[in-house]
Amino acid sequence: MNASVFSMNTSLAGKVAAVTGAASGIGLECAKIMLQAGAKVVLIDRDADKLREVVGELGEHALPLQVDLMDGAQVDGILTQILQLAGRLDIFHANAGAYIGGAVEEGDPDVWERVLKLNTSAAFRSVRAVLPHLIAQKSGDIIFTSSIAGVVPVVWEPIYTASKFAVQAFVHSTRRQVAQHGVRVGAVLPGPVVTSLLDDWPKEKMEEALANGSLMQPIEVAESVLFMVTRSPNVTVRDLVILPNSVDL
Repeated sequence: MNASVFSMNTSLAGKVAAVTGAASGIGLECAKIMLQAGAKVVLIDRDADKLREVVGELGEHALPLQVDLMDGAQVDGILTQILQLAGRLDIFHANAGAYIGGAVEEGDPDVWERVLKLNTSAAFRSVRAVLPHLIAQKSGDIIFTSSIAGVVPVVWEPIYTASKFAVQAFVHSTRRQVAQHGVRVGAVLPGPVVTSLLDDWPKEKMEEALANGSLMQPIEVAESVLFMVTRSPNVTVRDLVILPNSVDL
């Protein structure tokens, strides 16, 4: 990436970010762009092998942390491990998530529960784990990877849509609680992005989306996240919706 992209107002020099679901997809691209902006980044994922692989490619300021977000005890200890690895924390990006689509009457409620837990309660719990630290230092950013499905109900993905509506509610209410402490809370809400989350899309739907340009790339989400966390301290980007030009919403 051209170094000129990172002017003074997009620098993260001296800051530490932590990103969940960082071994692939949007999380990995967000980690990369924050590293390029000068931050030290803790990449959090449950896949230890993949973490080692990507961190080995990203350099000394990329630090791996294996955490299973579905394990409450591991999540509760996440701040201690981040501080041990990096010494501080300025940005926490709750990015990890799962996708499920399909008709409700044909769905598997056990799968729904796993998706809902990862997208909502596990993400909220991870924020709860780091928030007291940010409040105490009177600065910091909490970013969620949400979805356009969090503001526009998507007919073919009711469970996923419900989870992202919950994320939006959490973002809006938590932001108002912690703004007085200098902590910003916001969400990036992309339309469809080319990631492994879409692996269970119907083949014909995926082919159509690729053909008509209605899918974005993870780097485009990462650029938006960098914009959010480098605004003036008195500005919060609460919701940043990004869509392919061909999506009519």
